[in-house]
Amino acid sequence: MGGEQPLSRLDALRFARRVVEQQAVRQLELIDRWIAEEERREAERRQGERMRSAPADWLVQYGLNRDNVDAVHVGGCWAAKKSGRCRPATREQALDALRNGVSPCVHCRPDAACGID
Repeated sequence: MGGEQPLSRLDALRFARRVVEQQAVRQLELIDRWIAEEERREAERRQGERMRSAPADWLVQYGLNRDNVDAVHVGGCWAAKKSGRCRPATREQALDALRNGVSPCVHCRPDAACGID
């Protein structure tokens, strides 16, 4: 039948080695792509952090109609972040709002941070 000789054990082992080597090369290329992608994401994240402006020290929370001031917050207040209706303010603006009867946040206590009791 065609005169083909069966593979020797040594030929089969060499063939198996070539198959494993090819698979390993493909897997290493895949892992290298994943590493490059992760390095790109990390570089973008670091650049975003550098470009991000510093958080405001004080926040003024506006009402639903965006005209009335509802509350005053210290810059890192979790309740202010949750409301989504806050804008950065200077210390003077926060003090003016508190002096004019705007409620201080009960969580971050900007009145105490400003020295108003």
